[in-house]
Amino acid sequence: MMLRKLTVTLCALAGLLSLSTQAIANEKLTVLLDWFVNPDHATLVVAKEKGFFAEQGLDVDLIAPADPNDPPKLVAAGKAELAVSYQPQLHLQVAEGLPLTRVGTLVATPLNSLVVLKDSPIKSIADLKGRKVGYSVGGFEDVILDAMLEKHGLDVKDVELINVNFTLSPSLISGQVDAVIGAFRNFELNQMDIVEKPGRAFYVEEEGVPSYDELILVANKQNVDDPRFPRFLKALEQATTYLINHPQESWELFIKAYPDLDDELNRRAWKDTLPRFALRPAALDEKRYSDFADFLKAKDLIKETGDVSEYAVTIR
Repeated sequence: MMLRKLTVTLCALAGLLSLSTQAIANEKLTVLLDWFVNPDHATLVVAKEKGFFAEQGLDVDLIAPADPNDPPKLVAAGKAELAVSYQPQLHLQVAEGLPLTRVGTLVATPLNSLVVLKDSPIKSIADLKGRKVGYSVGGFEDVILDAMLEKHGLDVKDVELINVNFTLSPSLISGQVDAVIGAFRNFELNQMDIVEKPGRAFYVEEEGVPSYDELILVANKQNVDDPRFPRFLKALEQATTYLINHPQESWELFIKAYPDLDDELNRRAWKDTLPRFALRPAALDEKRYSDFADFLKAKDLIKETGDVSEYAVTIR
């Protein structure tokens, strides 16, 4: 009789454990992307499609925004748990009072670059004097450009800035401008090469701009202790490792989830983005954030640098 009671008790406990596991598996987590899905989001997509999020008891929704400016604001307002954003943008938004903090990194190097046509007479940044430079996002890209020009004895007054409204490659190819700032080296360069109008890039981190994390994950400062975040970042690290070790298999997972992205541009961008993913998404380089804050303050984009711990944390 005791053995029978023990068996019943164990079965009941097993049932409760199963229900508990199912409950954990159903924990929802929303990640707002910075743009439409593309190879920059490869680690997130692989973590979802390979089941690494599910293994951590998470049901993660990856949502592309209607307006790329909205995700950090929505997270600040408590409408989503995480948003994909940019380190430079984080500094500016925190300075504006948004309660945001960096909790992880997706792409650990700048992607931003200044691009000219490969056969352009512009062989050096100094050759931009008197030229037309296209941009899409005012208030930051012109500051990046100014820092690059300063290294060569120029400033933004020595060029003509033209807002090309996110048509960077077309405006350069058509001759509307002589150069563009804000071109992602893993996309615009490939796009130009595909249409047989190859470009040449000047990399911001080699031309007077401190290096920074291009794509990061931000959360509301009040939610940094969310118990889902460590599991999310563990799954993301697993996905990054898998992606690096199995790039072709990962690509197949990616296009299975998003078949419309199976084209030459995304295949090239996939390859070029691969070495730029953060191998340890949770790791934080405080000095990098401090140096970039100093840079922004020197350029009068923020009034105070603040302590890094106020806007970037390591989730354990």
